[in-house]
This record gives sequence, C-alpha cells and structure tokens, in this order.
Amino acid sequence: MNILENIKYYAATSESRIAIKSGDSVLTYKQLEEYSNRLAAWINRNLSSNKVPIVVYGHKNPYMIVCFLACVKSGRAYCPQDIFIPDTRVMDTAECVNPEVIFKVEGDMDFDGYNVKNLDSIKKIIEEEQEEYCPEWATKPEDVYYILFTSGSTGKPKGVKITFDCLNNYLDWSVNLGSSKQDKEGKNFVNQAPFSFDLSVMDLYTSLACGGTLHTMTKKMQEDYNAMFEHFKQSDINVWVSTPSFADMCLSDRKFSGELIPNLEVFLFCGEVLTTATVSKLHQRFPKAKVINTYGPTESTVAVTDVEITPELLENIMSQGKSLPVGHEKKGTIIEIHGEQGEILEEGQQGEIIIIGDTVSTGYYKRDDLTKKAFFQCERNGIKYRAYHTGDAGYLKEGQLFYNGRIDLQVKLHGYRIEVEDIENNMLRLPQISHAVVLPNMKDGKVKSLTAFVTGDKGEKSDLEFSRQIKTELKEILPAYMVPKKIKYVDNIPMNSNGKADRKYLGGLL
Repeated sequence: MNILENIKYYAATSESRIAIKSGDSVLTYKQLEEYSNRLAAWINRNLSSNKVPIVVYGHKNPYMIVCFLACVKSGRAYCPQDIFIPDTRVMDTAECVNPEVIFKVEGDMDFDGYNVKNLDSIKKIIEEEQEEYCPEWATKPEDVYYILFTSGSTGKPKGVKITFDCLNNYLDWSVNLGSSKQDKEGKNFVNQAPFSFDLSVMDLYTSLACGGTLHTMTKKMQEDYNAMFEHFKQSDINVWVSTPSFADMCLSDRKFSGELIPNLEVFLFCGEVLTTATVSKLHQRFPKAKVINTYGPTESTVAVTDVEITPELLENIMSQGKSLPVGHEKKGTIIEIHGEQGEILEEGQQGEIIIIGDTVSTGYYKRDDLTKKAFFQCERNGIKYRAYHTGDAGYLKEGQLFYNGRIDLQVKLHGYRIEVEDIENNMLRLPQISHAVVLPNMKDGKVKSLTAFVTGDKGEKSDLEFSRQIKTELKEILPAYMVPKKIKYVDNIPMNSNGKADRKYLGGLL
C-alpha cells in the first residue's frame, strides 16, 4: 500500500466525501489532497534541501492532517506536538529537531526564535500557492515519514523514527483488522488519542486508507459525557479505536451501548492491557460488535499482533483465571521470546518480547546511543530484518502472544508509555525535592495510577500541602498523565544491597 496514492485515489473518485471532521471544521478528500499539494509546493520552494523534519503543533484540527501530508509530500518527516503537552517539553522537542519552520495550527505557545506559520498563514499559503506539486518530491519508502517523541529515561523525550515503508506495511494489515478493507470503505472512524500519541496513527491512517471519515474528539469534549455521547450518536461511528481505559470511562455510563451507537461494527484496542471485565461489558452492551485486542510499541509502528476476543474465548480465559492474549503476529513480523542471555526460549517460557519485521523503526532521532541499545539487525529464513528489544515480558502459546508487563521501569498508564525515571528526573528539578522514586499502582494486572516517594525540604507545610504544591509545579513541566496521583513524603529512601533505591520495599508501602 501507498497511503499517499490511496488518498489521491479517493480525492479523485469520492472528492466530496468528508475525510476529517472536528466539530464544525471539515475537510473533504479533494480538499485534503489539493491543500496538502499546495503547501508541499511552498515547503519545497522555501525551505532548504536538507529536508529537516517539521514540527506540527495543534490539537485535533483537520489542518494538522494537511500539514502532515504536506511535509511528507515535500520529502520531510513531521513531528506532531499537542497543545496539552507542557511548553517546556514541546520546546525540548523543537530544540532537538531544530526545524526550519513550525506549523502552529492551534494554541497560544510562543516559539521564540523559530519561523512559525499559524493557521491563517497556512491558509493564505494554500490559497496563493501557484506552483504545481511534483510527486517526485515525496518521501521515499526508506525515508522517515513521522517522528513521535515518547518518554525518555533522561528526562528528555526521545523521537521514534517511522519510515514510509513501515507505515505502509502496517496499513496493509490494519485495514483488515476486525473486518475487510472493503467493509470499512466510507465508514466512520472515531479518533480519541491526540496526534502526538501513536494510537492516533491507527485511526487516522487506517481511516484514510479505507476512504473513511475520521471524527475527532477534542480533550474538552472527552471531559463532557453529554457532548461526547451526542458526538458518538451524530457521527454514527462504525469503527472504534481507543485505549481500554477510555472505553472503561465510557462504560461507566449506562447510556454507552448499542442503542447509542447502533451501527458500531468493531472495537480496536491498543496502548495498554485489555481486561476480561472490560470485554465482558462490551459484549453485553454491544452484542453485534467485534472486540479486537492488539499489541505493539511505538517502535514497531503502533501494533503488530491481533486477536478477536469472542464470547467463547473470553469464557475460556476467565475459567482459567488468565489474562487475555494479544494475538498472532501480522504478516511481515516475527515474534520471539528471548532469555536473559539472548537465547530464544521455547513455547510457554516467559522472557523478553522481541519484535522482528517490516514495521520496526530505524531507531531514535539523533540518539545513536539509545538506538544501539534497543535495536539490532538479524536474519530469519534468509531475509534481513530490523529487530527491537521491547522490554516487555511475555510468552508464546499455540502461536498466540501473551503480554505480562514490563521488564524494566517502563509502564503503560491510560495508553501512554511512561518511563518512571523520566518523571523522577523531572521531579528532581524542583528545589524542594532531593530524591524521588515513582512506582505504579497495579490492579487486575493493569497500572491504575502512579505514586511518588520523595525526600527533601517541605518546610512547615503539611504532607497534604506539600503534595499539592509538588503536583502544581510538576504540571508545568510534565504532561498531566505523568504527574503522580499520590506524593508521599518520607524521611529517607531505603536502599537495596546494590546501593539502589529499594523499589520492592517501597512497593509494599503502596
């Protein structure tokens, strides 16, 4: 598949069909194609030939997609940044990329020192551009298509590079998840995740590849149940893409059912553990819809395994008291379980999940040191592949992959991947904190929240006042989902025999 050719096809054959809808703002396939072509022509004429990635800043606006496509049509990768990411973190990304231009579609952030084009400027460029777009400018299969910045252990985000080939190979698989590409053609997809989060790649590009309509939900809408449910009803959603946590939130209201969304055909879940309790409720509320569980990190282009959780499979899993499988690997992917010495383990043995295949990232942007640690080249059946150490624990049984959590200190919370050392390093930037250890609070095999144990100078403040102050200050430098729910002040952090913080002991205090 070539996603750019797909969009071009639908622009020609279904030009008036809506491609992206966010509130009252809509773009048809014809507009998406023409606008991105014009903006790509401007980029090609006005920026250098070095093809430095371009930062696109905003939140759910359809013109963000115009910018994404314009970047890659000009041969440049794009780096999406959401307005709800703290300014300091956005600037960390901008400083890493050092883009020649930043497309600021929404938001009040002031990118001092950068060439910024706001939405009015972008629309003016599109309106006035006369040069004809040349397809030869576009990103080549081996070139980087997008860079997503995720949590990094140094306290700075790290950029995952995904090539055009990776995305197209992923889409060859994702368009048939739960139902065929033909069945999805022209259907309505829901978008929950911000475009800076890799789950959005599943809904955005799968929808565009199928000629569907993507209905985005702003953060404000997701905080208003009545508005959100009315959105589901009016949008006549057919394909649902979200984290399990978001579905859980919706399920807390009895109105979330097949009566509200009668034509919902398939749930696609990724980003964190899907529990048997969630699936059981979905089967009861949406008996006509399929529930698909998938697995994969950002470094392997969203997901690489899938399984339909049928009522029969759910009953079997629940009777055994086990967690749900995450499925079989897609075509072009090999899943192996490695032991501590790098040996391939036999079926049923737990070890580190290794992903080998045609959607594995080429590495981290400008971080060869991290790339060498996490990625490697290998040969399987006479074919050379890229491979990735996920840091996830799991095992294979009868061809199915089962995920058993993180090996290292990385956790998944509400679908976001977080390295707790990232939070700890940022907490140490606060003058009143001298030591911080962050731990996940687990329930039913799922991370429900984070707790931080800290030492330092809290002055005359009570524990509650100190905690509130720390949370307030952390929200200035970290995304809200990374701020610990609980902050516990302690006189000292216990150490283990290796001289490291005794996380196991602290875990007993949660």
